[in-house]
Amino acid sequence: MSMDFRGIFPGRFFRGIGNAFRRFAFLVMAGWATLAVYYSDLPPFFRPVIAGLFAVGSLAVLTVGYRLRGARLVFLATFTIVLVWWLLIPPSNTKNWQPDVVLLPWAAIDGERVTIHGIRNVDYRTETDYTVRHYDRTFDLARMKSVDLFVVYWGSPLIAHTMLSFGFAGGDYVCFSIETRKEVGEEYSSIKGFFKQYELTYIIGDERDLVRLRTNYRKEQVYLWRLRTPMDLARKVFLDYLRTVNRLRDRPEWYNALTSNCTTNIRGHTVPYAPNSRFDWRIVINGFIDRMIYDRGMVDRGLPFEELKRRSLVNERAQAAGKDPAFSRLIREGPLR
Repeated sequence: MSMDFRGIFPGRFFRGIGNAFRRFAFLVMAGWATLAVYYSDLPPFFRPVIAGLFAVGSLAVLTVGYRLRGARLVFLATFTIVLVWWLLIPPSNTKNWQPDVVLLPWAAIDGERVTIHGIRNVDYRTETDYTVRHYDRTFDLARMKSVDLFVVYWGSPLIAHTMLSFGFAGGDYVCFSIETRKEVGEEYSSIKGFFKQYELTYIIGDERDLVRLRTNYRKEQVYLWRLRTPMDLARKVFLDYLRTVNRLRDRPEWYNALTSNCTTNIRGHTVPYAPNSRFDWRIVINGFIDRMIYDRGMVDRGLPFEELKRRSLVNERAQAAGKDPAFSRLIREGPLR
């Protein structure tokens, strides 16, 4: 039996709800467009001026001019121009990059043998004083034996940086860190990460670089989670990573703090080979991703979560290992499960 709500609520109630929704949508659109202009690559003088004019005009439409159909149409037309302009901003591989991200890695794939060119192993003296080094190495996919997830907390406990590391028989590890490719003098901003300010880069690195930078120099909290992943799936994900790495050398892409970041892209590489994988809000609020993988049984659940997390913190072991060539083995020793 259907129910006619018109007999309960007057028509003006529904019109009020509709108007409130439209006003809210206009407000979101105005806020996004204002920030898109403000954080654009327009000349520094024009950015705040144009953004300010757009914000003031939008506010006028949302208040005194909202009842005027012409005012709303002008707002929508202006927003459309900003949106189209923003969508057409192209990413680039030819900027004045910071030294640690100048070189883009690439891989030659020959059946089960994969040669990765440009594995990064920076020699750090401090976080900002370092010598950039790279090396090439060939890996036999048949000898892949492990996949580990590093979860790095660098600020708010709600947000983390994630890195995936693949281990091979003989003690070799290759770590992937999906990051922003910053230019000289550029700093990371969470807000700018939504507005095409950074190109996307996949750093393929030695754990003495990617992990030690965070534990020994940035003093961030780094947790190592040993994943229970079938090796046939791991090999497919590994190759999917490398196909993206090769593509980015020819076709740069934008980093996006919501849709194309260190964690959403891990899921993007996994989903094609694990079709039953379901979306989880902790992929977006990724400071809780460790709890997600525990709840899903992706790690050993022989210990309570809090105890396993305590054992997974590798900072002390990484600081003790320093530049030791056995760094990867040393950070995995002790109570890790």
